[in-house]
Amino acid sequence: MIDGDVKMVLEWRNAPVIRKNMYTQKVIYIKDHRAWWAEAKDRENAKYLIFEADGAPRGVVNFTKIEAKHRTAEWGFYTSPSAPPGTGSRMGFCALDYAFDVLNLYKLRGEVLSFNSDSLEFHKKLGFSSLGLVKAHKKIDGAYVDVYRLAIFAADWSRKRTELLVKLSRRL
Repeated sequence: MIDGDVKMVLEWRNAPVIRKNMYTQKVIYIKDHRAWWAEAKDRENAKYLIFEADGAPRGVVNFTKIEAKHRTAEWGFYTSPSAPPGTGSRMGFCALDYAFDVLNLYKLRGEVLSFNSDSLEFHKKLGFSSLGLVKAHKKIDGAYVDVYRLAIFAADWSRKRTELLVKLSRRL
């Protein structure tokens, strides 16, 4: 992600379909988003990436809390609200390759709000395992919400990646 992507990413992030599944569900203003980016872009323990497909930006993936010593990180992501079907799967595949091949991670963690069944299914499809459910972990719109903690290990991704490629080749 570069400075020129800030406005586009904010538009995606503020779309109701994206916002409803985030910890912070309020509309974010450009001034606040630019201030966040000014600080975030120089973090040594984070990477913010734009996923492009067919020559167009289609989503954003972030890796935060990167701990080189332990080879762990957390991830977050969302696609453009206008991204074509299948974009999330392609982005997730590429993001996991990046996590384990480029960042050289041993384990990647994620969190999903308990009501976000699409994201839970997405993580399962990619090979993530549940680390547990944290009850009443985040307060959203005045109510406490449970949060699933998930993880995938490098060896698991290697096996799952092969499985996904075999399935893809059968469709071709």
